[in-house]
Amino acid sequence: MCGDCPVYEPVTKRILLIKLGAIGDVIRTTPLLRRLRQEYPGCYITWLTLTPAILPQGQIEEILKFDYASALQLQARQFDIAINLDKEKEACALLLNVQAPSKFGYTLRPYDGVPWPINELADHKYLTGVFDQLSLGNTKPYVQEIFELCGFDFRGEEYVFDTHDDKGYNWAPLPPASAGPRIGLNTGCGDRWTTRLWSTEKWIALIQQLQAAGYAPVLLGGEAEHPRNLELQAATGAAYLGTFPLPHFINLMNQMQGIVTQVTMGMHISIALRKPTILMNNIFNPHEFDLYGRGQLVQPNRQCVCFYRGTCRLGTSCMEDLPAEKVFEAVVASVPQ
Repeated sequence: MCGDCPVYEPVTKRILLIKLGAIGDVIRTTPLLRRLRQEYPGCYITWLTLTPAILPQGQIEEILKFDYASALQLQARQFDIAINLDKEKEACALLLNVQAPSKFGYTLRPYDGVPWPINELADHKYLTGVFDQLSLGNTKPYVQEIFELCGFDFRGEEYVFDTHDDKGYNWAPLPPASAGPRIGLNTGCGDRWTTRLWSTEKWIALIQQLQAAGYAPVLLGGEAEHPRNLELQAATGAAYLGTFPLPHFINLMNQMQGIVTQVTMGMHISIALRKPTILMNNIFNPHEFDLYGRGQLVQPNRQCVCFYRGTCRLGTSCMEDLPAEKVFEAVVASVPQ
Protein backbone atom coordinates (compact mmCIF):
# COMPACT_ATOMS: atom_id res chain seq x y z
CA MET A 1 0.00 0.00 0.00
CA CYS A 2 2.91 2.36 0.69
CA GLY A 3 5.65 1.35 -1.71
CA ASP A 4 7.45 4.68 -1.31
CA CYS A 5 7.11 4.88 2.50
CA PRO A 6 9.94 7.21 3.72
CA VAL A 7 10.25 5.50 7.14
CA TYR A 8 10.41 1.89 5.98
CA GLU A 9 13.56 0.16 7.27
CA PRO A 10 14.05 -3.36 5.95
CA VAL A 11 15.50 -5.97 8.27
CA THR A 12 19.12 -6.76 7.38
CA LYS A 13 19.73 -9.75 9.69
CA ARG A 14 17.47 -11.90 11.82
CA ILE A 15 19.21 -12.97 15.01
CA LEU A 16 18.01 -15.46 17.61
CA LEU A 17 19.51 -15.22 21.10
CA ILE A 18 18.74 -18.04 23.54
CA LYS A 19 19.50 -17.22 27.17
CA LEU A 20 16.89 -18.76 29.42
CA GLY A 21 17.98 -18.05 33.02
CA ALA A 22 18.81 -17.30 35.76
CA ILE A 23 17.83 -13.63 36.00
CA GLY A 24 21.34 -12.45 36.79
CA ASP A 25 22.82 -14.32 33.85
CA VAL A 26 20.17 -12.87 31.55
CA ILE A 27 21.06 -9.35 32.74
CA ARG A 28 24.78 -9.82 32.16
CA THR A 29 24.19 -11.10 28.63
CA THR A 30 22.67 -7.79 27.51
CA PRO A 31 26.01 -6.18 26.51
CA LEU A 32 25.85 -8.47 23.46
CA LEU A 33 22.94 -6.38 22.21
CA ARG A 34 25.21 -3.38 21.76
CA ARG A 35 27.73 -5.31 19.68
CA LEU A 36 25.11 -7.05 17.57
CA ARG A 37 23.58 -3.67 16.72
CA GLN A 38 27.02 -2.33 15.79
CA GLU A 39 28.02 -5.32 13.68
CA TYR A 40 24.62 -5.74 12.01
CA PRO A 41 22.82 -2.38 11.63
CA GLY A 42 19.14 -2.92 10.99
CA CYS A 43 19.10 -6.37 12.57
CA TYR A 44 15.96 -7.85 14.11
CA ILE A 45 16.72 -9.58 17.43
CA THR A 46 14.56 -12.31 18.95
CA TRP A 47 15.44 -13.22 22.56
CA LEU A 48 14.10 -16.41 24.14
CA THR A 49 14.17 -16.49 27.96
CA LEU A 50 12.40 -17.75 31.04
CA THR A 51 12.26 -14.22 32.49
CA PRO A 52 11.13 -11.79 29.78
CA ALA A 53 10.21 -9.08 32.31
CA ILE A 54 13.89 -8.44 33.14
CA LEU A 55 14.81 -7.55 29.56
CA PRO A 56 14.70 -3.91 28.39
CA GLN A 57 11.40 -3.44 26.59
CA GLY A 58 11.77 -1.39 23.42
CA GLN A 59 15.43 -2.39 23.01
CA ILE A 60 14.71 -5.84 21.59
CA GLU A 61 12.35 -6.39 18.66
CA GLU A 62 10.89 -9.68 19.93
CA ILE A 63 11.04 -11.09 23.46
CA LEU A 64 9.64 -14.60 23.89
CA LYS A 65 9.05 -16.56 27.07
CA PHE A 66 10.39 -20.07 26.78
CA ASP A 67 7.47 -22.49 26.50
CA TYR A 68 6.22 -25.14 24.09
CA ALA A 69 4.52 -22.65 21.77
CA SER A 70 7.62 -20.46 21.44
CA ALA A 71 9.94 -23.41 20.85
CA LEU A 72 7.59 -24.84 18.24
CA GLN A 73 7.31 -21.69 16.16
CA LEU A 74 11.02 -20.83 16.38
CA GLN A 75 11.91 -24.17 14.83
CA ALA A 76 9.75 -23.29 11.83
CA ARG A 77 11.48 -19.94 11.22
CA GLN A 78 14.69 -18.98 9.48
CA PHE A 79 17.38 -16.84 11.12
CA ASP A 80 20.69 -15.56 9.82
CA ILE A 81 22.41 -16.04 13.18
CA ALA A 82 21.40 -18.19 16.17
CA ILE A 83 23.19 -18.04 19.53
CA ASN A 84 22.60 -20.30 22.52
CA LEU A 85 24.45 -19.46 25.75
CA ASP A 86 22.86 -22.13 27.97
CA LYS A 87 23.98 -25.72 28.49
CA GLU A 88 20.51 -26.94 29.43
CA LYS A 89 19.41 -29.72 27.10
CA GLU A 90 16.24 -27.98 25.97
CA ALA A 91 18.17 -24.86 24.94
CA CYS A 92 20.81 -26.94 23.16
CA ALA A 93 18.14 -28.96 21.35
CA LEU A 94 16.54 -25.77 20.11
CA LEU A 95 19.82 -24.51 18.64
CA LEU A 96 20.30 -27.89 16.98
CA ASN A 97 16.90 -27.72 15.28
CA VAL A 98 16.54 -24.03 14.49
CA GLN A 99 17.26 -22.97 10.90
CA ALA A 100 20.29 -20.65 10.68
CA PRO A 101 23.48 -20.77 8.56
CA SER A 102 25.57 -19.30 11.42
CA LYS A 103 25.26 -20.80 14.89
CA PHE A 104 27.20 -20.09 18.09
CA GLY A 105 27.25 -21.53 21.59
CA TYR A 106 26.03 -24.93 22.67
CA THR A 107 24.10 -27.58 20.79
CA LEU A 108 22.95 -31.13 21.58
CA ARG A 109 24.83 -34.18 20.35
CA PRO A 110 22.04 -36.15 18.65
CA TYR A 111 23.43 -39.63 19.37
CA ASP A 112 23.63 -39.30 23.17
CA GLY A 113 21.83 -36.06 24.13
CA VAL A 114 24.90 -34.41 25.67
CA PRO A 115 25.16 -30.57 25.53
CA TRP A 116 28.24 -29.78 23.45
CA PRO A 117 30.10 -26.80 21.92
CA ILE A 118 28.85 -26.17 18.40
CA ASN A 119 32.31 -24.94 17.33
CA GLU A 120 35.72 -24.26 18.83
CA LEU A 121 34.73 -20.71 19.87
CA ALA A 122 32.57 -22.27 22.58
CA ASP A 123 35.26 -24.65 23.89
CA HIS A 124 36.74 -22.29 26.50
CA LYS A 125 33.47 -21.37 28.17
CA TYR A 126 32.26 -24.96 27.97
CA LEU A 127 35.35 -26.44 29.62
CA THR A 128 35.56 -23.87 32.43
CA GLY A 129 32.00 -24.84 33.29
CA VAL A 130 32.91 -28.54 33.50
CA PHE A 131 36.32 -28.66 35.18
CA ASP A 132 37.04 -26.80 38.43
CA GLN A 133 40.78 -26.64 37.78
CA LEU A 134 40.16 -24.82 34.50
CA SER A 135 37.56 -22.57 36.08
CA LEU A 136 39.98 -21.64 38.88
CA GLY A 137 42.67 -20.78 36.34
CA ASN A 138 40.38 -18.65 34.18
CA THR A 139 41.24 -14.94 34.03
CA LYS A 140 38.48 -13.79 31.69
CA PRO A 141 35.30 -12.02 32.90
CA TYR A 142 32.03 -13.69 31.99
CA VAL A 143 31.06 -10.97 29.52
CA GLN A 144 34.34 -11.32 27.66
CA GLU A 145 33.84 -15.09 27.51
CA ILE A 146 30.40 -14.85 25.90
CA PHE A 147 31.62 -12.21 23.42
CA GLU A 148 34.45 -14.52 22.35
CA LEU A 149 31.99 -17.42 22.15
CA CYS A 150 30.13 -15.36 19.53
CA GLY A 151 33.30 -14.48 17.60
CA PHE A 152 33.65 -10.93 18.97
CA ASP A 153 36.35 -9.21 20.97
CA PHE A 154 35.06 -7.50 24.10
CA ARG A 155 35.44 -3.69 24.07
CA GLY A 156 33.87 -2.83 27.40
CA GLU A 157 30.28 -2.76 26.14
CA GLU A 158 27.92 -1.82 28.98
CA TYR A 159 24.72 -3.61 29.95
CA VAL A 160 21.42 -2.65 28.31
CA PHE A 161 18.93 -2.15 31.12
CA ASP A 162 15.72 -0.40 32.13
CA THR A 163 15.94 1.78 35.26
CA HIS A 164 12.12 2.09 35.42
CA ASP A 165 12.49 5.78 36.24
CA ASP A 166 9.40 6.46 34.14
CA LYS A 167 7.15 4.60 36.60
CA GLY A 168 6.95 7.55 39.02
CA TYR A 169 7.64 5.59 42.20
CA ASN A 170 7.44 7.55 45.45
CA TRP A 171 10.75 7.44 47.31
CA ALA A 172 9.93 10.03 49.97
CA PRO A 173 10.63 7.48 52.76
CA LEU A 174 14.29 7.28 51.70
CA PRO A 175 16.89 9.31 53.58
CA PRO A 176 17.19 12.76 51.95
CA ALA A 177 20.31 13.86 50.12
CA SER A 178 21.32 15.90 53.17
CA ALA A 179 21.73 12.63 55.12
CA GLY A 180 24.71 11.66 52.97
CA PRO A 181 25.26 9.31 50.05
CA ARG A 182 22.79 6.42 50.10
CA ILE A 183 24.54 3.06 50.28
CA GLY A 184 22.32 0.11 49.43
CA LEU A 185 23.08 -3.01 51.44
CA ASN A 186 21.88 -6.12 49.65
CA THR A 187 21.97 -8.51 52.61
CA GLY A 188 21.08 -11.86 51.01
CA CYS A 189 22.56 -14.24 48.48
CA GLY A 190 19.90 -16.85 47.74
CA ASP A 191 19.70 -20.35 49.17
CA ARG A 192 21.94 -22.28 46.75
CA TRP A 193 25.37 -21.22 48.02
CA THR A 194 24.84 -20.19 51.62
CA THR A 195 28.63 -20.17 52.17
CA ARG A 196 28.40 -16.60 50.84
CA LEU A 197 26.28 -15.30 53.71
CA TRP A 198 27.72 -12.61 55.96
CA SER A 199 26.71 -12.66 59.62
CA THR A 200 24.21 -10.24 61.17
CA GLU A 201 26.94 -8.98 63.50
CA LYS A 202 29.13 -8.03 60.54
CA TRP A 203 26.26 -6.19 58.84
CA ILE A 204 25.54 -4.26 62.04
CA ALA A 205 29.20 -3.27 62.36
CA LEU A 206 29.29 -2.06 58.74
CA ILE A 207 26.06 -0.07 59.13
CA GLN A 208 27.35 1.66 62.25
CA GLN A 209 30.62 2.58 60.57
CA LEU A 210 28.78 3.98 57.55
CA GLN A 211 26.47 6.02 59.74
CA ALA A 212 29.37 7.42 61.77
CA ALA A 213 31.13 8.48 58.55
CA GLY A 214 28.09 10.36 57.20
CA TYR A 215 26.61 7.78 54.85
CA ALA A 216 22.95 6.76 54.75
CA PRO A 217 22.66 2.94 54.68
CA VAL A 218 19.54 1.51 53.02
CA LEU A 219 18.70 -2.18 53.50
CA LEU A 220 17.74 -4.10 50.36
CA GLY A 221 16.41 -7.58 49.73
CA GLY A 222 13.47 -9.80 48.95
CA GLU A 223 11.17 -11.99 50.98
CA ALA A 224 14.04 -14.24 52.10
CA GLU A 225 15.95 -11.26 53.50
CA HIS A 226 12.92 -9.56 55.08
CA PRO A 227 13.33 -10.97 58.64
CA ARG A 228 17.04 -10.19 58.70
CA ASN A 229 16.50 -6.66 57.35
CA LEU A 230 13.89 -5.98 60.02
CA GLU A 231 16.39 -7.16 62.62
CA LEU A 232 19.12 -4.93 61.20
CA GLN A 233 16.76 -1.97 61.06
CA ALA A 234 15.78 -2.45 64.70
CA ALA A 235 19.42 -2.73 65.78
CA THR A 236 20.81 0.22 63.82
CA GLY A 237 17.99 2.46 62.65
CA ALA A 238 19.08 1.97 59.03
CA ALA A 239 16.41 2.73 56.43
CA TYR A 240 14.36 -0.23 55.24
CA LEU A 241 11.35 0.20 52.98
CA GLY A 242 10.31 -3.46 52.66
CA THR A 243 10.04 -5.76 49.66
CA PHE A 244 8.83 -4.87 46.17
CA PRO A 245 8.07 -6.37 42.75
CA LEU A 246 11.18 -6.59 40.57
CA PRO A 247 10.74 -3.36 38.51
CA HIS A 248 10.04 -1.45 41.72
CA PHE A 249 13.10 -2.98 43.37
CA ILE A 250 15.32 -2.10 40.41
CA ASN A 251 14.23 1.51 40.61
CA LEU A 252 14.85 1.54 44.36
CA MET A 253 18.42 0.38 43.71
CA ASN A 254 18.75 3.18 41.16
CA GLN A 255 18.24 5.70 43.99
CA MET A 256 21.49 4.55 45.63
CA GLN A 257 24.91 6.14 45.20
CA GLY A 258 26.62 2.80 45.86
CA ILE A 259 25.70 -0.83 46.46
CA VAL A 260 27.24 -3.43 48.78
CA THR A 261 26.27 -6.91 47.65
CA GLN A 262 27.16 -10.56 47.41
CA VAL A 263 27.37 -12.42 44.09
CA THR A 264 23.64 -12.53 43.44
CA MET A 265 20.93 -10.91 41.33
CA GLY A 266 21.46 -7.62 43.18
CA MET A 267 25.06 -7.55 41.96
CA HIS A 268 23.99 -7.86 38.33
CA ILE A 269 21.37 -5.13 38.75
CA SER A 270 23.90 -2.83 40.42
CA ILE A 271 26.42 -3.28 37.59
CA ALA A 272 23.67 -2.81 35.00
CA LEU A 273 22.61 0.45 36.71
CA ARG A 274 26.26 1.58 36.59
CA LYS A 275 26.48 1.98 40.34
CA PRO A 276 29.76 1.73 42.25
CA THR A 277 29.52 -1.88 43.36
CA ILE A 278 31.29 -3.22 46.43
CA LEU A 279 31.23 -6.93 45.73
CA MET A 280 31.82 -9.43 48.54
CA ASN A 281 33.12 -12.67 47.07
CA ASN A 282 34.55 -15.86 48.48
CA ILE A 283 33.62 -19.08 46.61
CA PHE A 284 33.78 -17.83 43.01
CA ASN A 285 36.69 -16.97 40.74
CA PRO A 286 37.11 -13.18 41.21
CA HIS A 287 38.15 -12.77 37.56
CA GLU A 288 34.61 -13.71 36.52
CA PHE A 289 33.22 -10.32 37.53
CA ASP A 290 33.73 -7.08 35.62
CA LEU A 291 32.71 -4.03 37.65
CA TYR A 292 33.51 -1.74 34.70
CA GLY A 293 35.93 0.27 36.82
CA ARG A 294 33.23 1.21 39.33
CA GLY A 295 33.60 -0.10 42.87
CA GLN A 296 35.78 -2.83 44.34
CA LEU A 297 35.77 -6.57 44.90
CA VAL A 298 36.56 -7.54 48.50
CA GLN A 299 37.34 -11.03 49.77
CA PRO A 300 37.92 -12.64 53.18
CA ASN A 301 41.37 -12.42 54.75
CA ARG A 302 41.44 -16.23 54.80
CA GLN A 303 41.81 -18.13 51.53
CA CYS A 304 38.55 -19.81 50.57
CA VAL A 305 38.84 -23.58 50.04
CA CYS A 306 35.21 -24.15 49.01
CA PHE A 307 35.19 -23.24 45.30
CA TYR A 308 31.57 -23.34 44.07
CA ARG A 309 30.44 -25.19 47.19
CA GLY A 310 27.23 -24.60 49.14
CA THR A 311 28.66 -25.91 52.40
CA CYS A 312 31.97 -25.10 54.06
CA ARG A 313 34.53 -27.89 54.35
CA LEU A 314 35.96 -26.28 57.49
CA GLY A 315 32.62 -25.88 59.25
CA THR A 316 32.80 -22.07 59.53
CA SER A 317 32.53 -20.01 56.36
CA CYS A 318 35.53 -17.87 55.48
CA MET A 319 33.06 -14.97 55.16
CA GLU A 320 33.49 -14.62 58.91
CA ASP A 321 37.07 -13.59 58.07
CA LEU A 322 35.86 -10.65 56.00
CA PRO A 323 35.93 -7.75 58.50
CA ALA A 324 33.39 -4.95 58.31
CA GLU A 325 36.27 -2.46 58.21
CA LYS A 326 37.49 -3.90 54.89
CA VAL A 327 34.06 -3.47 53.29
CA PHE A 328 33.70 0.01 54.81
CA GLU A 329 37.04 1.12 53.35
CA ALA A 330 35.94 -0.10 49.92
CA VAL A 331 32.75 1.96 50.21
CA VAL A 332 34.70 5.09 51.15
CA ALA A 333 37.12 4.58 48.24
CA SER A 334 34.29 3.96 45.75
CA VAL A 335 31.69 6.50 46.92
CA PRO A 336 33.47 9.56 48.30
CA GLN A 337 31.49 12.11 50.28
